[in-house]
Amino acid sequence: MKIGLYPGSFDPVTFGHLDVIERSRKMVDKLIVGVLQNRQKTPLFSMEERVRMISEHTKKWDNVEVHSFTGLTVDYAKKVQANIIVRGLRAVTDFEFELQLAQTNKVIAEEVDTIFLATSLKYSYLSSSTVKEIASFHGDISAFVPKDVEEAMKKKFDEQERRRGI
Repeated sequence: MKIGLYPGSFDPVTFGHLDVIERSRKMVDKLIVGVLQNRQKTPLFSMEERVRMISEHTKKWDNVEVHSFTGLTVDYAKKVQANIIVRGLRAVTDFEFELQLAQTNKVIAEEVDTIFLATSLKYSYLSSSTVKEIASFHGDISAFVPKDVEEAMKKKFDEQERRRGI
């Protein structure tokens, strides 16, 4: 059985992420979307909120599961018996970092391969950070995220403004 793991912080999940999920799920028997806590980032959404949002948009695919995890991605891949780690590449600038990570993971877990999926051209510029920046200034993010995610982001930023008295 081919099991893939698509890890990421998904804060928030974007149409680009959903595109990679949809395409990669066709390459494996089971795809696990692994929502992780990135210590280098302060998330807008809790781990539970991110898992719930992704689950809502992937429930139509019976071979996709969404789980949260902490620690090294490669250790989690071994834990869930994933043979493949899926990584999306938006631009050449992503490649160097992702290649270094894939090579390191291969040393740690020889049985786990990494595949790179080039993002669809229409999402190649898209990042969660950019979406959060636009949303924080009440910009239109409807082309980047599903409607429920857009509404959840608006609510989060409105709450933050109320707390700061803006």
